[in-house]
Amino acid sequence: MNLAMYRKYLWLFLLLLLSLNCRAQEAQTCAATISELRGMLGDQAFPVNWQETSMEDGKPLLVSIHEKKGALFLEFIKTREGLWAESVGAICRTSEGLEIRFSGKQIRFGPAANWILRYALGNGGKFTLTKLGSDQLRIATSGWNGNFSPMDR
Repeated sequence: MNLAMYRKYLWLFLLLLLSLNCRAQEAQTCAATISELRGMLGDQAFPVNWQETSMEDGKPLLVSIHEKKGALFLEFIKTREGLWAESVGAICRTSEGLEIRFSGKQIRFGPAANWILRYALGNGGKFTLTKLGSDQLRIATSGWNGNFSPMDR
């Protein structure tokens, strides 16, 4: 391969790396407070308490979003069983909807969490929140999802 051809491929490779780097650094809209979350969603009445409607065991998860130490805090309580999981972080807008990412140190499991949940999210993960119309929310994570309705509208 001659020197001109080598330089051409080197430039193409560098341009590819730069384009990947630019995409990785795109600004993400995130909210760390309830006020910021409602502003990001354009819904000042966005509920912060949700009840699962798609459970099969008759014991819905109750999800609360509140602030704790300058960050959003999600708490999942299993009806009649207690804490399922809780995590702190920011909720960010993505191309798929909203998500809160967390590390293994940021999530805490309660006695209602089964071993599958502990195994799937013990090292960290994300909860994806997708609005399904004005009065429904789908919350999903690795191996689990549920539909929720607001409790405080």
